[in-house]
Amino acid sequence: MFWPMLAVALGFLGIAVLGVLGVRVFIEAQRLGREVARTTERINRAAEDLERAATGLARSGH
Repeated sequence: MFWPMLAVALGFLGIAVLGVLGVRVFIEAQRLGREVARTTERINRAAEDLERAATGLARSGH
């Protein structure tokens, strides 16, 4: 009776560990998504600044 109980307990422990790891992966994926969104926004702002600067430079003829 001991071995079946131990097997069930270890099975539940394994599922709990996988659950904790799944939550950690989910949290890190959300953090990475926010960082990618922030970086994309910065790149878009830089591209707009570059476009404005290039337009001004083209108008001045230099």
